Amino acid sequence: MRLALPKHGRRLLLAAPAALLISLCLGVIAPAQQAKPPAKDYALIYGTVWSANDTPAAGVPVTIRRADSKKPSWELVSDRRGEFAQRVPPGKQDYIVQANIKVPKGQTKPELTVHIEDNERQDIGLHLTATGPSLK
Repeated sequence: MRLALPKHGRRLLLAAPAALLISLCLGVIAPAQQAKPPAKDYALIYGTVWSANDTPAAGVPVTIRRADSKKPSWELVSDRRGEFAQRVPPGKQDYIVQANIKVPKGQTKPELTVHIEDNERQDIGLHLTATGPSLK
């Protein structure tokens, strides 16, 4: 039994393999073994801001700066779960993470010093209580 195709259908059957061959030659379809560029190394500071009653605090401004700098390098806001994350360059460095909130005169804003050794993740808990921040 022979399949009867209209004239334009036969042309389409012949044109499809030719189009595939041309696109492969021109590089339109990427070869399967094409390597992706290597991912850049980084360290990650991942934190949660906790309110005075130990619930996650959303919408808290957080700044991160290198310990040897006075100006913040990154400004973030905690999300609805009180969480924030910031990629920082890998390598030995100390960072100051601070909740940028109003405090009574004479008190300091809650802050932590985070030590990064290489391309690692540091998890912290920034507590907005009278006892101050703590590492978890």
